[in-house]
This record gives sequence, C-alpha cells and structure tokens, in this order.
Amino acid sequence: MMDNNMNKLEKTCQRIRNLMQYAVPLEQQEAALDLLHILEEDRTGLMVLEEFYTCLPEAKEDWVKEIRQVARHQGVFLLVAATSVDAYLYLVSSEGIQFHGRLREGYLDSELLDFFSFESAAAFEKMAQEIKNFPEYQALHGDEDTCPACHAGTGEFHELGCPVELCPWCGGQLIHCNCRFDQLGQDALADEQALLHFEELLYQQGRIAYSPEQRPTYLNEGMDLL
Repeated sequence: MMDNNMNKLEKTCQRIRNLMQYAVPLEQQEAALDLLHILEEDRTGLMVLEEFYTCLPEAKEDWVKEIRQVARHQGVFLLVAATSVDAYLYLVSSEGIQFHGRLREGYLDSELLDFFSFESAAAFEKMAQEIKNFPEYQALHGDEDTCPACHAGTGEFHELGCPVELCPWCGGQLIHCNCRFDQLGQDALADEQALLHFEELLYQQGRIAYSPEQRPTYLNEGMDLL
C-alpha cells in the first residue's frame, strides 16, 4: 500500500516537472523545483502545484514561490499560491481541488465564510489584502496532529469512509468491521440514503474523532479514501 501511494506521488511530481518546463521562466526553474522538493511527499501541496501549472491563471509564464494556509477545517484547506505575479486561492480536500480566484479580490461565498468561521465577508476581504496575514503552509507528512488519509485534525471527525476512523461499537477499523451492516440490518450500504442513515447512527453512538494514537505506521500521505 505504501509503495503504491509513493508511486502515485512520484508520478504527480513528474507531471509537475514536465509542466514546469513550459510554465516557469528559465531563470526561476531552480527556485520552483525547490518548492516541489519540499512538497514531494505531500498530496495536498502537490495538488495545488499541479492545478496551478496545468491551468496558469494568467495564461502566461509564472511560478509558485510559496503556498500559505488561509484556513483549514475538517480536512478541507483554503490555500493561497503566491507567485511572481499574483496570489491565487484554492480549496483543497481529498475529493479534489477548486480554484477560487485572486486573493486580493478578497471574495468567498457565504457558505465558505461560514464553514471556515470567518467573522464576516468584510473581515476576510481585509485579511486578504496582505498575504503575510496567513502562515506558510507546512507539508503534512509526519504531522501527527493530522490524519494521514483524510487530513482531519486532532479532535475533528474523519471524512466518512476514511480507513483510519475507529468504530464506536467494536473499536476496530470502521470500514472493515461488520458493525455498519449490523446497525443497518442489511448486507451492504446500497444507496446514499443508507449512508446518511448510518452517519446518523454513528453520531448517536458517539463518533470517534481523530487523535494521533489512531495513526497507523503503514499509512502515508497520498493514500486514497475507501
């Protein structure tokens, strides 16, 4: 499992290197590769780099100088890629990545403002005028306070289907034990309604949030949720 995950990350890094040959000015390629090296084992950071170099927001040569973390909640990250030209917002999770415009525009829709607990649209717009208001993004591999699969933080609930989540009924791995079927009285999670009902039962029983003690040694950044 770990070898397979590392192969996926290595392939992603190679795709980014190939894109960089066309996107990054020759004199800046060494600095751009330095950031790639820092993030080479970090799926979240690599997603930002690959999305940026694939789409190039300004449709011209540019390179990512640094990535900063605007917000983080329940394994979802709001990150900003700072370049030689501008700074761009990306929403990143295990499900994928979305481009959210220029940081300096200071715009987030009300749903995201609420999700990340920003005080108001005006407060976020004010923060967004200065990129230094946000800390540098730190690669997640080796961070015990982050689930290695779904990126939930300590005390946060896992993304449903995360292989690290523990079952509140038997204490085993939730995706491998039979408790979900026993509780639902059926042999499979056949549809979305059954999944939603099972999620309700989880909370009623006392869903187990992520803690560093759950972190298996064989899991690594970049593994897929099941």
